Amino acid sequence: PVPGAPAPIVGRKGSPDVADILILRTMSHLPPLPRRFVRTAALAVLSLGLLAFVLPLFAQNQGGPRPVHRVRVKSAVHPVSAELIQDSIREAEDAGAAALVVELDTPGGLLTSTREITTAILGAQIPIVVYVAPSGAQAASAGFFLLMAADVAAMAPGTNTGAAHPVLGQGQSPDEVMGKKMEEDAAANIRSLAARNGRNVELAQAAVVESRSYTAHEALEGKLIDAVAPSLPALLRQIDGRQVRKGEGSVTLRTAQAEIVEVEVSPFRKILGVIADPNIAYILLTLGFLGLYFELMNPGAILPGVVGGICLILAFFALSVLPVNYAGVALILLAIVLFIAEIKVTSYGMLTVAGVISMVLGALMLFKTPEPALRVSLELIATLAVFTLAMVGFLMWMALRIRREPVRTGLEGLLHEIGTARSSLAPRGKVFVHGEIWDALAEEPVAAGEAVQVVGVQNLTLSVRPFRGSNV
Repeated sequence: PVPGAPAPIVGRKGSPDVADILILRTMSHLPPLPRRFVRTAALAVLSLGLLAFVLPLFAQNQGGPRPVHRVRVKSAVHPVSAELIQDSIREAEDAGAAALVVELDTPGGLLTSTREITTAILGAQIPIVVYVAPSGAQAASAGFFLLMAADVAAMAPGTNTGAAHPVLGQGQSPDEVMGKKMEEDAAANIRSLAARNGRNVELAQAAVVESRSYTAHEALEGKLIDAVAPSLPALLRQIDGRQVRKGEGSVTLRTAQAEIVEVEVSPFRKILGVIADPNIAYILLTLGFLGLYFELMNPGAILPGVVGGICLILAFFALSVLPVNYAGVALILLAIVLFIAEIKVTSYGMLTVAGVISMVLGALMLFKTPEPALRVSLELIATLAVFTLAMVGFLMWMALRIRREPVRTGLEGLLHEIGTARSSLAPRGKVFVHGEIWDALAEEPVAAGEAVQVVGVQNLTLSVRPFRGSNV
């Protein structure tokens, strides 16, 4: 060991390493460092560490504005659109966005999904802007509730909102007591949303109680919304510097120069959004039942059964997120049963007509909602009814055509078959027909090796006659 130096590192056998000895000997010849230099170096290292930690935060807070996320909702308000908005809020919060803009165009939707969305908007940690756009769009019925729940409500010129009076599932007028309960509940909800954001409570309530609707400029003049802007960049410039309430405090919007980040909707969610459309769901349901119907009538076809099964699974998903009336589903099932029975029972077309009527009634009753966007269109119902009638009629014609053809299997299938005499027929002998050797009885003598034609079958004995190329 070097005199005055620290003890060397001892190896496993108690002997110092050669490298340790060289390092210690080198250090022993260096002059000692001043304490002032050591303190200065330590402070420099500490300062650099603090700067490395603080500078990114400072740049984030003092640099350019944080981005604004945008999600487009152009559909009825149902569980799929509710899930999309909820996920978009969480994604914008995780990304530290300045705000989330929900670009809305909806004719209305389900009350349960509307409640889920308004709850998510009210509980969001960042400002939520609901922007009814583009021109010609609407935020009717359920969309009006979303507009009133937003921290910033805006509309594009040429849009409208309102008409939010509650109705029962099939659009019928409720009885007096039930109607009063529904109306009071919806009115209280809209008053609460409007008052929270400082909007006109009377006009908001009138949209529910009196089914009033408002243009963009009427809503702005009536203080139902905060801005009218022709485009999203113009809206972001218009609301820049506005303060909105979030939780216990308020947030100042910095959106004038903010980058707009589109919320990417996954292909799977896009497909679910398309399937959740009532018209698509009805088409899938009809095609699914028809596919299985074709497969049952023609076992082994495979393709109709596979396509029908896939369509039914997709249709069942749509039915799980839409307000389904199962009486409508039962009527559609009854229609398929009647179509199958038409082929088995001679009804002169009456069962087919009954099946089409059952199918139309089932489509009309399929969804329990007064919203046109959540019901099957009459044009589609009529088109599918005619298509189904034509397909079933075609299958009936094919079945009758096959029934009129001669039997091709069993003993009857041997009639008019051509064979060869294996022995002389005078009148009995052996013939080779259809890959088999049969006992045969000839109408007239036939030499061995001559062609014969089967004219009858009795007790596994064939009746034959010479075939000269012209027999039928």
